[in-house]
Parts: sequence; structure tokens; C-alpha cells
Amino acid sequence: MGEKTENYVSDIHNADYEEEYHRILLDHNCLIDISGRETESLNGTWHFCVDPYDTCRRAHWFREIRCNDTGAEQPVDWDFDWWERTPVPGTWNVQKPELFWYEGSGIYMRTFRYVPREAGERVFLCFEGAAYEASVFLNGVFIGTHNGGSTPFTVDVSGAVKTDNRLIVVVDARRSPLRVPMDNTDWFNYGGLYRDVHLARVPNVYIKDWFARLAPDGTFSKILVDVAVSGVDGADGERKAALAIPELGIEEEISLRQSAGRGVFAVNADLLSLWEPENPKLYDVSIRLLPEDGGPGGDLVHDRIGFREIKIRGREILLNGKNIFLKGVSVHEDHVLLGKTTTSEIIRETIHDLKEMNGNYLRLAHYPHDRRFARIADEEGVLLWEEIPVYWAIAFGNKSVYRDAENQLAELIQRDRNRASVIIWSVGNENPDTEERLEFMSSLAKKARELDETRLVSAACLVNHTKLKIEDRLSEFLDIIGVNEYYGWYDPDFDNLSAIFSNSSPDKPVIVTEFGGGARSGQRGNINDLFSEDYQKALYIKQVETFKKYPFIAGLSPWILYDFRCPRRFNRYQEGYNRKGLIDADRKTKKLAFFVMQAFYKEDSHETGHSL
Repeated sequence: MGEKTENYVSDIHNADYEEEYHRILLDHNCLIDISGRETESLNGTWHFCVDPYDTCRRAHWFREIRCNDTGAEQPVDWDFDWWERTPVPGTWNVQKPELFWYEGSGIYMRTFRYVPREAGERVFLCFEGAAYEASVFLNGVFIGTHNGGSTPFTVDVSGAVKTDNRLIVVVDARRSPLRVPMDNTDWFNYGGLYRDVHLARVPNVYIKDWFARLAPDGTFSKILVDVAVSGVDGADGERKAALAIPELGIEEEISLRQSAGRGVFAVNADLLSLWEPENPKLYDVSIRLLPEDGGPGGDLVHDRIGFREIKIRGREILLNGKNIFLKGVSVHEDHVLLGKTTTSEIIRETIHDLKEMNGNYLRLAHYPHDRRFARIADEEGVLLWEEIPVYWAIAFGNKSVYRDAENQLAELIQRDRNRASVIIWSVGNENPDTEERLEFMSSLAKKARELDETRLVSAACLVNHTKLKIEDRLSEFLDIIGVNEYYGWYDPDFDNLSAIFSNSSPDKPVIVTEFGGGARSGQRGNINDLFSEDYQKALYIKQVETFKKYPFIAGLSPWILYDFRCPRRFNRYQEGYNRKGLIDADRKTKKLAFFVMQAFYKEDSHETGHSL
């Protein structure tokens, strides 16, 4: 910051003003599980103003100081209650034409009323997604900052909440080489409070997090449960929690070491019906923290959970002990009208389109999608690959960037590890095979297994174009090798694809996580006309005919289900969209290649060489 002089004015001279807002970081350690809890929605219309110079944080507008030290009124540059209104959840880019390309900071403000229900209750603000950095202020007090545009965060405001409250959130959507993702991506940079905002009340001693899953021991008859409790006083002794799964006749007590506030418990479940796409069975599961005196009351959480086992055996993916071929497609969280904001109806329509294609699996690229996606996939019987945005040329040598990536991974896993539909955690996409990247992503893979031993770990890797071979040192640390290839599109020599597969002998399952080519919906021509539906269809036919020959391929997720906005694609056919979708950006008009995948996924296993 340099030497301060007598005419120093912090609002305009402090170049390091952001340090103040990075002293309280809201990370996965702050996150509480709100699944099954009663919450109060803070969605609706909020006051909003763009803040391209980030002056709210520079000049501390959130303090609302209207008078100087002598009590004299002074002019201010903000007027929260007069500002226009905008919907939350929502991305500012699709609200007004002049904000379409805006990538700076935006200030959101709303008021809310709080009346305690129980003595000693704790109050949390819960944000499902704010792109990218969000600084939270309540009643003129800085509460904390969260990094990561696609993962949830919660903040305890018990000491700051009043009867009448003013909540201000500054959302910073700037792209940066030191963020995750970095400043160069292949999708649109939407900004804003684009997912739900809630207020949650919990008792003074409450269940912070819990994880119920099938034990990965091949018996299919044992359930493991982890419970973490917050608010215990740290003294030795035991607290107890009651686990109930009524349909299975399970009522068990879990002992928690009071000093740690954590317990792990195993319970037999011989009558368990396993979750799978053909039978997406869910059970009501609840955990109640028992009061120390053994009386009624205590914190209660509940959820609907499916139990299944996912493993690999050689080159096979096994779901509940049976070989399964992942018949899928990749999808972005992008909508013509809503931007990055989604709804339950849109999610169900996406799954309907997958099933019309005869698919059973979706790759949610390239960042964590809305929490509701995995919950609805649980109900619909769809398998999911979930991913963090360690994308392209991340600053792999930067320790703070790694901490950001690891935190996003932890927040994603804590959010979705009770979802049976999620079978793969992906630690990144299309990165160069360097030493720094190997250390960075292998550490993420280890972290994923530390947080969840019941799922597979993967990454979408690039093939070795020089050796024409599936080769990436990261593969050693993965359960499944993801391969992105665009032969017949970016590399016109399609014969190289067969050479790559013939030159490769992976000892693990391979998912072709991306392949395909672009086509403008309605653009017709011959099979040699780029961006015609006919070219795309012919390319897909050649791709799937090639896949049939290589049994180590255990799944597919072509790129991509729907056309989506992309600011790096501006030829006459693209016009700001990536046109590789099997369905137009209108999410209704299917291209010819859609029906190629539909027919391929319908084929019997003896016709394809795979267990479809």
C-alpha cells in the first residue's frame, strides 16, 4: 500500500482494499447441511446497482455513514432503497441488454424481519450460488467473503441479526487468472446471485453435517452414517443421536464423542432395496440429536436417500455389482432466457431429453450445477458425473488457487454426497500434463477420496496427440480415465481416432467424455459442409461405429446436449453460441445427430460389444 501521507484518503488511495474482505473467508468449514430443514426463502426482488469500480467495498458504503465526525451531514454516492429491483435468483446479464457483457461487481440489497422462535437459536444465511466472489454485509457489519461461483456457502449471523435487517451482498464476476476457473474458458461468464438464498434457524447445539451411504464392502446390506455436531462445549463425555429409517425398521442410537462432536456408525439393512436407474428407490432417513437429559426435542435433520454401490473391476464400471455402460451426454447450466439460473422444471425437461435419447447418465460440466439437479436425478434414476472448474490453464503452481479448488471440491462433496445419483467426482477438464498440474490434480483426487470413499474419481483428459495414444500421468490417480477427443472436427483426420484407441491399452475404464462437432439447427447440406446438420450426423455415425470396436470404453458423454452461449465463437453459424448441441439452444429442436445417439443407446449389448 505504501507510505501514508497527511492527505491520504483510503477510499481512493488504498490499492489493497480487498485484503480487508479476505480476512474472513466463508469456506467448507462454515457450511451446514440444510437438506430436510425448514428454511425461510430470501428470494424475490432485491435492490440492485452495478458497481464497476467496486466502490461499495472501497468506500464502505455498507456502513451507511451519512455524517462526519462533527455530526454534519455529508453527501453520499449510494441510495440502496432507491435503486432498481432485480430478481434473485437471477443473472444480471439477461435482465437488461446493457448488462449482457458486464463482468464487474454488482450490489444486491434487501431487508428482512427476524423474530426468534426459540431461546438460544442460531441463525444462518445460506447462499446456493453467487458468481464469482461474494462479500456479505448485515446491518453495516462485514460478515465474510466466499470464493467459487458454483458451490454453496453458509454464514452464522446469530450475533449480527436484529428484528429488522438490511442485507447487502457484493458479487464480483471479474474473470482472473488466479481464480477457479481462470479467465479463459469456453462458456459465458454470467454474474450475480443466481441461485436461491435462504435463512435457516437451528438450535444452539445442532447437526452440522451428516453422510449416510451403503458400505462399499460388496455385501449390499450395511449402511454407514457419519454425523458431525456443532455447538458442543468440548468437554469429554458422550452425546447421542437417533438414526431412523422406518421402512427398513431401523431405529438406532449413535454415540458422539462430545469433545469432537462427531460419530461414525454402521447398521445392518438386510431388506435394503438398492438404488439403480431402473429402480430409483429412496428411503426416508432422519437423525435426531438427543438432548443431554435424554428428554424430548433436539435438532432433527431428514432426507430421502438411495443406497447403492459403485466400483470398478478392471475396465468395467460396476453398479451394485453389475457391469453398466454409461449412456450419456454432457450438459451446461445455460438457458437462453435465464442464463445460469435454472428451475426444477428445466432440470426435469433436461432429464426427459436424456431419457428420450435412451440415456442413463449426464456429465454436469464444467462446474457444480444447481443442488436440485442431483436431488431430481435421485428421483428419476439418472447417474451423474459432477465436476469442479479446474479448467484448461489454471495457475497450478499457485497455493491460493489450489486452496480455492480444494475448497470448491469439499463444498460440492459435502453438498451432494447423500445423493445416490452422483457416482463420479471429477477434479478437472483438459489440462496440460505438467509437473505442477500433476501435483495439483492428484492432490484433489486424494482429497475427494478422503471426503468420500464411496464414489469414483475421474477427470476429463486430453489424448496425447503426438503419440496418438491415451496417455496422461494423472490416470494413475483416477478410477476412470476421461478422454476428450474431437477427431473429424478440430482434427479433420478421423483415422487418428482409431489409431489412438488401437495404440492404447488402459487398465481402467475409459469414458469418452467429449466428442462431436458443431451444427446450426436447420442448416442443411452434404456430409462435407461444416456446421450443417448433415456433417454433424455423419461425424456421429463414424464416432459411434468406432467406439463399438473397443471394449475398454465404458461410457460416453458427447459434447453437448444443448447449444450454449460462448463469447469465443462468432462465425456466421455460431453467433456467440457453441453449436455442438444435439438440441438447439431453444431446448426443443433436435438435430439429426440426436437420433444417431438415440439409436446407438437403444442397441443391444451383443450388437455393440458393451453391456448396454
